[in-house]
Formats: sequence, structure tokens, C-alpha cells
Amino acid sequence: MRSGRSRSIGAVSAVSALLSNARRAAVLVCLAAFAAALGAPVAEAACGSSAYAYAGVQGLQASAGISAHMQVVSPPSVFSGHVAAWVGVGGQGASADGRDEWIQAGFSGFAGTSMTSLYYEVVRPGEQPRYTLVDSDLLVGTSRLITVAEIAGRPNWWRVKVDGRAVSEPILLPGSDRRWQPMATGESWGGNSGACNGFRYRFDGVRTTARAGASWQALTETYSFQDDGYRLERPAPASFVSRSV
Repeated sequence: MRSGRSRSIGAVSAVSALLSNARRAAVLVCLAAFAAALGAPVAEAACGSSAYAYAGVQGLQASAGISAHMQVVSPPSVFSGHVAAWVGVGGQGASADGRDEWIQAGFSGFAGTSMTSLYYEVVRPGEQPRYTLVDSDLLVGTSRLITVAEIAGRPNWWRVKVDGRAVSEPILLPGSDRRWQPMATGESWGGNSGACNGFRYRFDGVRTTARAGASWQALTETYSFQDDGYRLERPAPASFVSRSV
């Protein structure tokens, strides 16, 4: 494992905004559900008609971390842009003053290869996203326990762990202490080309912790979302498959 090796923003411009629209996507799902409840028509979009597409879950309560056993079930099929599967917190406009702020970790795949990479990404208020490559050339069937959590005794400081081993230094995210709901999702970005990228990722034993250093509990109180062309299969409350159709 090549830990802590970073790629430049230019080399991974597709990934640099992995989560920037996650909150927006989740909000759109909620609005669609609300409109449906009122009997209002909701327009359907075809796969690839929007820049980002998701299939995943978000916790209903703020937490100090999220963890999941994640598996690459099938090779990514990326025509343009990228695909990803990640756990994380924060998002677009999530900082105390409304700026982007987040931390996430998981798998990523890009056009031109069927291999998968392991990464984490951080955005601090007013800064550009920073993508860090942890491992690469991962095959189908690869499984990792990926954890994004606040550090006990250090409010607003976070760390990424893979299989129980730290792969990041302590990361300061101002104002983040137990403010954000955890999220676990598969994602596709078509590079604004209208491409319908393919992926299949499994999430098992998804857990969260209410505060740093506290016990971990299964993530069961969630709302789920799936955009056109992508599906969420949920065999158990704390497990699911995120996949393309």
C-alpha cells in the first residue's frame, strides 16, 4: 500500500469535486419525495443527464464518524469522468460560515482502466479539494474496512483509517465537531458528457459513533437516495449494494 501519496488537483480534476454536489443530490431527493407526497409532478431524468448521480444512504443524526466494510463487486466501467464509493461527512456549504467543508474516503475508478484506487479527500473552508491516493491497481473482490472519524479528545480533528490503520495525519476541519450527518454512497460523474458510467460496490456493517471515543453502532436510521440509472439494494439495515443499472 502506497500510503499518503497525493496527486495534483489538475491530474484528478474529476475527483476534486467528489462530494461537492452530494448534499445537493440528497436535498433534491428529499424535495422530490415531498413533491410526490403533495401530488405534484416530478420530472424524470435519464441516466447521464446530470453531472453527478448517486445511490446511497445518509444518517438522520449528526455523528463523529462513519465506518464500513466496502467491496469492489465489479470492475468500474467509466466512459467519461469517474466513479466512486465512499463514506464521509460534510459537504457543499457545510462549514459554519456556509463554505464547502468535508472529509471522505473510499474507492475510485477512472476512464481508461478497469482497476480501482483507494483514496481520501479533504476540503477545508476556502481551500481547494485535496485528493490523496492511498493505494491503486485494486482488483475486483478487494474489500477494505474504511473509517472516517473524529479523534477522541481533539474536537474538530479527524483521521482516516483503513483496516484499522491510520492512513492520514490528523486533519483539522473547523467547526465540524458532531455537526454533520454521515453518508455512504456510490457515485458517478460523467464529465459533463452525458455518459452513464458503471459500478457495483457493496457496503457492509455500516456504523457510526455519536461522539469521538464512544462505542460504534449500526447505522439504521437513514434516508436513502438513488438517481436515474443507479440503484440501491439493501439486504439488511446496515448493509447495501450501490450499483449502476
